[in-house]
Amino acid sequence: MKNKTAIKILKNRSIIKFEGKDFLGEVGIDGRIFKALTYARISVGVISQQAIENGISVLVNESDSEKAVNCLIDEFEKERKSGKVSQIFSINNVSVLGFVAQDFNKIMSELARNNIFPLILNQIAAENRINIVVTSLQDEKAKNIIEAEINSKPKTVHLAVIGHGKVGSTLIEQVLQNSKEIRNRKNLDLKIIAVANSRKIAFNKKGFNENWEQDVLVAEHESNMDSLIQFSQVNQLENLIVVDNTASVDFVKNYTLLAENGFDLVSSNKIFNTLSISEYRDFRRVLNKRNKKYLYETNVGAGLPLIDTIKLLHLSGENITGIKGVFSGSLSYIFNNFSVRDEKFSTVLKEAIDQGFTEPDPREDLSGNDVARKLLILARELDLSNEFSDINVESLIPEHLSKIEQSEFLNGLNLLDAHFEELKKNQKENHVLRLVGDLHGDLQQEKGELDVQLISVPSNSALGQLKDSDSIFEIYTESYGENPIVIMGAGAGAKVTARGVFGDILRLSENK
Repeated sequence: MKNKTAIKILKNRSIIKFEGKDFLGEVGIDGRIFKALTYARISVGVISQQAIENGISVLVNESDSEKAVNCLIDEFEKERKSGKVSQIFSINNVSVLGFVAQDFNKIMSELARNNIFPLILNQIAAENRINIVVTSLQDEKAKNIIEAEINSKPKTVHLAVIGHGKVGSTLIEQVLQNSKEIRNRKNLDLKIIAVANSRKIAFNKKGFNENWEQDVLVAEHESNMDSLIQFSQVNQLENLIVVDNTASVDFVKNYTLLAENGFDLVSSNKIFNTLSISEYRDFRRVLNKRNKKYLYETNVGAGLPLIDTIKLLHLSGENITGIKGVFSGSLSYIFNNFSVRDEKFSTVLKEAIDQGFTEPDPREDLSGNDVARKLLILARELDLSNEFSDINVESLIPEHLSKIEQSEFLNGLNLLDAHFEELKKNQKENHVLRLVGDLHGDLQQEKGELDVQLISVPSNSALGQLKDSDSIFEIYTESYGENPIVIMGAGAGAKVTARGVFGDILRLSENK
């Protein structure tokens, strides 16, 4: 069995910093510092010079910090008066971590990913021995990260699940049911440490178990991200991921704050990716600056590998010339069934609502806005700068039903029947109705053309042969010509979407 490498941690230390110029490179400066502190009976730890900062750092016990500063002020009085030393001061509440590691760069990368940047770094290359100094507020987190790297311990990933409706609760159950297998197979320890809705947020440092719903029910914390950030900092939690399972316009306003405070993000919420192009791009700059990731495969196609495929094609230089298909699993279910069954439109719509295929307010689906958002997300994956207002969207809701209360609309679904029965009857023989998203035009320009329309297609066509709630995406490229890459499969449902979100969590966790 491989011996585990111990990590020594020394707490309650202070850094005494010199800042100045010219004299710091002189021979004997380190000796003067050591001698002065030794005469004052102050134990000296690391002495480190930082050429870039024109500074020297000395490590002492925190209880000796004030005495050490005064001692060195006296020792270098002449240099202070001449201006060679600009200031001598202490930084308290730091800890020293000592360890041996072969791949030091990987450890530094993992620390930086968790917003940990050593104040002092001392490396003995011949022995692979490293000492780093971090703030006391981050020492345990740093220790956990280093241990996971050098001892091959399971990497702990802390999840904050926002929204525990159908998708959110299904995701939580999937994580809890599979956590043991994932720990054994992937060396990942997934812990759900926060669960929130629009009103309350519940915390559990050790990770929620199967009784999570009861814990959330009795939670006393108001739901806000400041409390989540504070909780993660106080408990020094590493490898943080916020999972947004809401459809909230308001919650996405927290994304930048979360990324700036050390969280990666996974989202089934389509709102952020369809905000203005300036907000979309600003957030990507924040992610790059903070070395954070944002995954959202389920934004389009639920659990289908669509966004990843388009990203890979685009990054490889493939010229994508168009994307077309049935983007909505809920509308796919509705029109696949309505087109071939002798049922009223409202009957099929109620089935879709009851099975959880639609948004809580099905007008979000019937308005075409959900398909439009998905189409816009795909356009932006191609670096197009389209805005939502550029999309030509055909709404399936009569204007007089679009502004009434949700409950009133749900009670009056039969008001839609006559219109859709007329559309169904007026089709050509062997044709079916499909709501289709279409990205076309010259996609090498700044913007493409985006259309969302209810059309009639031959029942033997690829679009016409869809079943149940399946979605289909046809990706046209220059290399493939008239033969598109086709991705087809289940495009709706809480279980499918939650599984897709879970996949994003695992991909992000393995790459952290």
